[in-house]
Amino acid sequence: MTMATRIEHDLLGERAVPEAAYYGIHTLRALENFPVSGTPISQWPGLVIALAMVKQAAALTNHKLGLLSGAHLDAIVAACRQIVDGQFHQHFVVDMIQGGAGTSTNMNANEVIANLGLDLLQQPRGAYHVLHPNEHVNLSQSTNDVYPTALRLATYRAMDDLIAAMDVLKVACRAKSIEFADVIKMGRTQLQDAVPMTLGQEMATYAVMLSEDQERLREAAMLMCEINLGATAIGTGINAHPDYAELVCAALCQISGAPLSTSIDLIEATQDVGAFVQLSGVLKRVALKLSKICNDLRLLSSGPRSGFGEINLPAMQAGSSIMPGKVNPVIPEVVNQIAFEVLGNDVTVSFAAEAGQLQLNAFEPIIGYSLFKSISHLTVGCTLLATRCINGITANRTALQASVENSIGLVTALNPYIGYEAATRIAQLALSSGRGVAELVVEQGLLTESELRQLLQPAQLTRPRLSPLAA
Repeated sequence: MTMATRIEHDLLGERAVPEAAYYGIHTLRALENFPVSGTPISQWPGLVIALAMVKQAAALTNHKLGLLSGAHLDAIVAACRQIVDGQFHQHFVVDMIQGGAGTSTNMNANEVIANLGLDLLQQPRGAYHVLHPNEHVNLSQSTNDVYPTALRLATYRAMDDLIAAMDVLKVACRAKSIEFADVIKMGRTQLQDAVPMTLGQEMATYAVMLSEDQERLREAAMLMCEINLGATAIGTGINAHPDYAELVCAALCQISGAPLSTSIDLIEATQDVGAFVQLSGVLKRVALKLSKICNDLRLLSSGPRSGFGEINLPAMQAGSSIMPGKVNPVIPEVVNQIAFEVLGNDVTVSFAAEAGQLQLNAFEPIIGYSLFKSISHLTVGCTLLATRCINGITANRTALQASVENSIGLVTALNPYIGYEAATRIAQLALSSGRGVAELVVEQGLLTESELRQLLQPAQLTRPRLSPLAA
């Protein structure tokens, strides 16, 4: 059966477009030209919604300035609202990776909105003499101000989800820090025994790390709020009303709820992608911290009998097709891999930023694609790590206590009371004999058993304190 089509034209000629499609000829050519990642822009609903919000703000502003009729305004606004509500996203089909600095994405949005508007006007799709993708939907705009503005708005809004997911993980770490507040263990530096601490202190540091990174994300997100809408082609504002930039920014603020502002220099803003580089760097920072946490968890849970074996991660699945009973730390492992991907995405953003030339950076599509992947995967990773790993961690309390009592590092805690030379001698003797530090200290008359019990209490070992032996 032959598929029903309609004929559309552009500067290259005529093409048959599927009748059921809300996109048009420009999108059709992009589908043919850029079969790259297999990821359409509809994969990122936040970007599609941001594009619709930009188009709605532009229509409202153009009508206010007397440039767009009431009938055109109503059709465009109604179409944009449907898209913002999550409808018709499947018609945003162009690949995220594309040439043309995002022109294909902008035209995809223009065509879908125009044809949705034509439906509302009870006109056939493709009847662009009634409602035109460029002349009406794209009025006073260029890809070069629409696309970066939509990217900024979408990434700003996506930060809420990532920060919320980090909150879930932070709460999980804090809960474990409370649960394990009395669990004594050996801290380590360079993988060697250091001094005692609690497992609760170890878990609390992860919550602090996450809090710090949330603040850096909030700072980077605010950089996304400076937009170049109204710049049109290169920042001079050609083909836009003198009042357009200020009015369209105000309209977009109202529609999106984001605290947007117009850049003070639109020519600079149209070519500069420094804010994206900054955000990517912060996402890399988050990824590195998460990977460090996961490295710790894998190490501390290693074994279960021939490794550290200090904590137990919840078993998620059978770990081997050949080794019965083996269970692997699969959740930390997948979060590690997310982190590796984010590091690679940051490199991509850096190269794309550096490659910009003159008045436009043509590589914003790969910047946006990289940022959206990083944000989305980090969001999922934080949630997984909290709900399928951290929440289910248990402590091997007996083994941890024994490791403290048997550790040479315990002598450091006794150093203020027995002196460095005596402490060194005890450490050497403990190593050579295999005996415990506490046993040797008492045997050599350096401290009594009563004094030692006082000094080896968790409260004495894991925080600053005055000597309990002081007169």
